[in-house]
Amino acid sequence: MVTKERASKLVEALLSRERQESPWMPELAVLAVEEHSLGWLVIWQSVEYIRSRDSEKMLVGHGPYLVDRHDESIHHIPVTTYLQEDWEVLYLLQVKGVRPPDPLVATVRELLHAEGTMAAIRHLRKQAPRLGPREAKAYVTAVRDGADPPEELLGLTRKQETCPPLSIKTLVGPTRQ
Repeated sequence: MVTKERASKLVEALLSRERQESPWMPELAVLAVEEHSLGWLVIWQSVEYIRSRDSEKMLVGHGPYLVDRHDESIHHIPVTTYLQEDWEVLYLLQVKGVRPPDPLVATVRELLHAEGTMAAIRHLRKQAPRLGPREAKAYVTAVRDGADPPEELLGLTRKQETCPPLSIKTLVGPTRQ
């Protein structure tokens, strides 16, 4: 497990390397470190702002870094992504490859046991109108048989993003432990 101090040092080293590679950039430093279930959120800022607290010296629009608590990898979370309430789900999907469970599976399973296949299909089609009759039947059949519905069907149950969030970028790591 990565400590708060270790997370801060890892990001300070990264900021120093970035400054060496791009000397025109202002000097950057860690402003704050907050614990999060996924690791440590490290907020960084220009040294001039940290020293003076003059808002004219503040860098805006960059977003925090996340230091993964398990492998010390460092990830940039764009500010527009960070401001969304489900950025953690995006991190798990994009970086760790963990897809969140489809919230409809549990309800479909309950309806299958309580009211049968047709009730489950009707409910599914109401909740996920992009599923046609065949897709809804295949989804329900997979759940009935104890399997996860195929990814192409799960994609039809999720809300379509009109303006998808910016991707989380891995900057460093992971390290081997």
